Amino acid sequence: QVELVESGGGLVQPGGSLQLSCAASGSRISVYSMAWYRQTPGKQRELVATITSGGHTNYADSVKGRFTISTDNAKNTVYLQMNSLKPEDTAVYYCNCNLRNWDVGVQYDSWGQGTQVTVSS
Repeated sequence: QVELVESGGGLVQPGGSLQLSCAASGSRISVYSMAWYRQTPGKQRELVATITSGGHTNYADSVKGRFTISTDNAKNTVYLQMNSLKPEDTAVYYCNCNLRNWDVGVQYDSWGQGTQVTVSS
């Protein structure tokens, strides 16, 4: 069983910064890509940023230039540095990991439990 544990959410004022982190547990896994999604009530979950095991990144237009995704591959951990936060960034942020679990020989997507980010004065 692979578990993704997120941390770093909270309340921040507009223009402020937060860093989210997400660690994938499990020693017999190969991580192919990691990503952050976000969701607000009544809306579909949307992709915020992705990063491959090779370091290629992709961002939603709404966060380009403000958010940075990065990884510590040795720790199977992904980070999301969020700067210049806006009220419209308020959402539950979910970590996603596409991985192969060698214990069961299957490649699949695993999700974190979600962490609330609230941008408000």
